[in-house]
Amino acid sequence: MNKKLIFTAALALMIGASSMAQEKLFNGINIQSPVKNADETVTFNLYAPQAQKVSVSGDFLPTVKIQTASGEYDAPGSAQLVRNEKGLWSFTTPALPSELYSYTFNVDGLNINDPANIYMNRDIATYSNIFITTKHKGDKGDLYSVNEVPHGDLAKVWYPSPTLKMNRRMTVYTPAGYDKGKAYPVLYLLHGAGGDENAWSELGRAAQIMDNLIATGKAKPMIVVMPNGNPNCQAAPGEWSFGMYTPSFMGNTGPKTPAATSMEESFMDIVKYVDSHYKTIKNREGRAVCGLSMGGGHTFNISRLYPNDFNYYGLFSAGLHLGKNINLKDPSIYNQMKADKVFQEQMKKLFNSNPKLYWIAIGNSDFLYKANADLRKFLDENHYPYEYMETDGGHIWRNWRIYLTTFAQKLFK
Repeated sequence: MNKKLIFTAALALMIGASSMAQEKLFNGINIQSPVKNADETVTFNLYAPQAQKVSVSGDFLPTVKIQTASGEYDAPGSAQLVRNEKGLWSFTTPALPSELYSYTFNVDGLNINDPANIYMNRDIATYSNIFITTKHKGDKGDLYSVNEVPHGDLAKVWYPSPTLKMNRRMTVYTPAGYDKGKAYPVLYLLHGAGGDENAWSELGRAAQIMDNLIATGKAKPMIVVMPNGNPNCQAAPGEWSFGMYTPSFMGNTGPKTPAATSMEESFMDIVKYVDSHYKTIKNREGRAVCGLSMGGGHTFNISRLYPNDFNYYGLFSAGLHLGKNINLKDPSIYNQMKADKVFQEQMKKLFNSNPKLYWIAIGNSDFLYKANADLRKFLDENHYPYEYMETDGGHIWRNWRIYLTTFAQKLFK
């Protein structure tokens, strides 16, 4: 082959590769999505010239009711994208309030993530893209963002659990300036069913919330301990010896062999480790515990098992049970409370110890609303003091981030 033919072949190959790269570039990097517009709307874009139908589902859209075998739930709404002549599909929202939002695309029946947005979170076994909107300093979007403030450290820490007979992992936040301080109070922050020790730091933006609250003086500097609440698991899926299993809801997360004891019964293993390895206030005045959903149920039970070890309790959309019938939608939870003498004695002992705060929060359309209303009815009848917060919406991270933000500002003051 002569030099001219070699040059021509090489040039053709370069041109072909260049056009492929340009199409890939157009299909991904050059497409901006989501785009936050000046009028506070947000535009989603997806290049899919062969697609017949494209929609976006997200928590910025009106929810829809989904009926399942276990009950009715609110699910994110969806909206159709419109295709232009170049194969670019787009949808623009109304003006959005300041918040952290999540979304996915659906292309001809297949759910996909946004190829133009590298920011994603895992919730149990589902990945969603995320974005944050903010209008002014101090609003929710700003609170969930990384700002130019002193930053705390976030560590993945292995600890021994003699009660569960295994080594386990937790996430520990230490505030900015931790090394300079003498002793810090500790907030134990518990996740919900299907979650793990990564949930609050990733989905809940706990480190960003704490950094921003502490930097502005709205919260006291504190250590935040986020353990794994699944007693049959050592750590998050794929991050311990059980391998790369698919996480799922409730007790099916991880090995099917149930643990010999409960998360609540093993909880003081965590407290003892934290007190022996960190600079903590080693009494109830320096300890708070709270959690969402299953973690709220864990908090509910921890408060009764250890009434003199914590001074602040926070139940976020709590999945309440008395340790016997773990049916979170059982309509008889109030009747169970009234009939269970052991429970009544535990609650009496708890409130006789005068905890500084017993705090309940839930969304007005949460499927656990009635059970939490039953708990408040029981507390009211017995003149047990508590604080209550009700928000719009259901069993969603948007509410739980609000609850953490509010609860953290009430602690250790």
